[in-house]
Amino acid sequence: MRMVDIIEKKRDGHTLSKEEIEFFIKGYTKGDIPDYQASSLAMAIFFQDMNEEERAAMTMAMVNSGDRIDLSQIHGTKVDKHSTGGVGDTTTLVLAPLVASVGVPVAKMSGRGLGHTGGTIDKLESVKGFNVEISEEDFIKLVNDNQVAVIGQSGNLTPADKKLYALRDVTGTVNSIPLIASSIMSKKIAAGADAIVLDVKTGSGAFMKTLEDAEALAHAMVSIGNNVGRNTMAIISDMSQPLGRAIGNALELQEAIDTLKGQGPDDLTELVLTLGSQMVVLAGKASTLDEARQLLESAIHTGQALEKFKTFISNQGGDASIVDHPEQLPRARYQIHFQAQKDGMITEMIANEIGVASMMLGAGRQTKEDVIDLGVGIVLNKKVGDRVTKGDSILTIHSNKENVDEILDKLQESITIEEKGEVPTLIHKIITE
Repeated sequence: MRMVDIIEKKRDGHTLSKEEIEFFIKGYTKGDIPDYQASSLAMAIFFQDMNEEERAAMTMAMVNSGDRIDLSQIHGTKVDKHSTGGVGDTTTLVLAPLVASVGVPVAKMSGRGLGHTGGTIDKLESVKGFNVEISEEDFIKLVNDNQVAVIGQSGNLTPADKKLYALRDVTGTVNSIPLIASSIMSKKIAAGADAIVLDVKTGSGAFMKTLEDAEALAHAMVSIGNNVGRNTMAIISDMSQPLGRAIGNALELQEAIDTLKGQGPDDLTELVLTLGSQMVVLAGKASTLDEARQLLESAIHTGQALEKFKTFISNQGGDASIVDHPEQLPRARYQIHFQAQKDGMITEMIANEIGVASMMLGAGRQTKEDVIDLGVGIVLNKKVGDRVTKGDSILTIHSNKENVDEILDKLQESITIEEKGEVPTLIHKIITE
């Protein structure tokens, strides 16, 4: 088998065999296939696409390029959730204890994020003492005993994906549906999930800016998952404005606690219940999405979900008293209000730009070496569709530096007030097959 023949075959629009895809992935991972041939094939895929069988074969070849996490000792169906990313997206912090509280095992492997805020682990480490550096044996025991635990990413998962993504990043082939879908799904499958729920974002703060592109990606990932034996469902949700009201690590953790108490922002609560219902159905704990939603709503109203969060925090060395005393979380020194410059309706809050403003405060990392300031960030007091009068506080900047003129300028460019406008739809579609 020759790499040049595989490139020419895809260039001319033909279907690659499972063996040809495996030959490419194995050879490129080992270093036998040079970057220039790999980038040539990636460009051919970019223009010629892949069918469902090719996408599934690409995904599994990347899964098999490295380690796989074995969660077979955990009782029940392990359901993982993946979001394509966004601003003020606190769903994992709420979902993990919430679905665990109705008997669904949540064995979550998370990392530290680059971008507007830290990753799930950074946010959890806002709690004094919280520790994700636990052994695999303890991780499995915690999930079996209490249905929920979070561990830091370890092992050599999907090395082919890491290498290929770095190449795509510098060759103009990132934005390819089959390559994005196989990249995301390979990591989820290698992490040991039995079933997968996907939250595909669309809008200004999302990777997929248009609904059409988001829908194509969602269908591609659901198809891959189901083709390789993982029950997979997806929703397409809006990220034209920040999801919740908090953007920042400790701020988002407090918002997660509020949501588990039934006092969270409407959009965040609705998205959590929608995603959580899918997880409960895939785990076999309910037969319909409506039945699953009722279970989750009951867990919030009875305090069951909040108690599970306390157990989760204390089991991993954290001080669970922050649930009742969130004032103990890291706090910024200054709170500075961004005020409306005129009367009207907020018609736009560009999610990505507000996220960048939060990162400028120190809430996120631009490089892996950056140190996150857990207490800083931004809290939205108003959202798109809300009416304001001149002088109203649209948002509060939580900062450890007194001069935030640069951030105020960034926010001024990101928020639009007009006479009237439309409120964005939160959940655009649910995709189950």
